[in-house]
Amino acid sequence: MAANRWLKPEVYPLFASVGVAVGICAMQLVRNITTNPEVRVLKEKRSAGILENFEEGEKYSQHSVRKFVRNRTPEIMPSINKFFSDPN
Repeated sequence: MAANRWLKPEVYPLFASVGVAVGICAMQLVRNITTNPEVRVLKEKRSAGILENFEEGEKYSQHSVRKFVRNRTPEIMPSINKFFSDPN
């Protein structure tokens, strides 16, 4: 009976949006644990103290998505922006 209460078609978008949010959080968590130079999971790496690893930090901060959008204009819908902002 409890499944009938929660699994109605009206609730599907809520489940989908919560699922996407949890997926984004999990992706960021895995990214930080695996590639962040400031996060050290192993005991041997934690005992090293403060590291001067600028190359690794640069690689982490300048990831592929940031490189892809670096030289693009910050517009979500350029054609609509052009339509409303063009005086002609």
